[in-house]
Amino acid sequence: MGMTSQRTRDRLVRRLREHGIRDERVLRVIGATPRHEFVDEALSSRAYEDTALPIGQSQTISQPYIVARMTEALLEGGKPKKVLEVGTGSGYQAAVLAQLVDQVFTVERIEELLRQARRRFHRLRLHNVYTRHADGHEGWPSQAPFDGIIVTAAASAVPEELLHQLKVGAVMIVPVERNGMQQLLSIRRTEDDFEEENLGGVIFVPMLGGLS
Repeated sequence: MGMTSQRTRDRLVRRLREHGIRDERVLRVIGATPRHEFVDEALSSRAYEDTALPIGQSQTISQPYIVARMTEALLEGGKPKKVLEVGTGSGYQAAVLAQLVDQVFTVERIEELLRQARRRFHRLRLHNVYTRHADGHEGWPSQAPFDGIIVTAAASAVPEELLHQLKVGAVMIVPVERNGMQQLLSIRRTEDDFEEENLGGVIFVPMLGGLS
């Protein structure tokens, strides 16, 4: 498969490095993850472009830069053992995380997307990814607390329920809509409060409630 050649992947990694991604662990994993497995075959020739692509159900697979940026921000304080991902989508972000942390718990509200993602995890032998069909706003209470949480859709406000599923010292990386703009936030739980850092503007599909 020429389009998935190592050279194509190396080019993507180089571009991410030029755009400021510094964590070599993250770059290595993105270079090793077959992104073409996570998109429709008709789009596979574009799988290693640094761009978001449609995956059906009005959802997208995030731009590799954003996946790298969020993953890097999550790993900043060390290596989290147990991570919650809200919004499985294609499964690409979870697949990247699965190669960097011990366990990934991922929730998705759209059953069809989750079914496809499960097949991909199985095919790629990512046995440390656990999936749940659920409304992302609820997180995964029975598995909490988490060493990190990553939200792959834009919330209209910081999801309260998820904050309380963070361990003390852990961070949640979440895009939040504010004044009509989406900002990527890193929110760290401290002993008695939460500290927020703004990582800049992003564009994500909205975080919806309910199941489908």
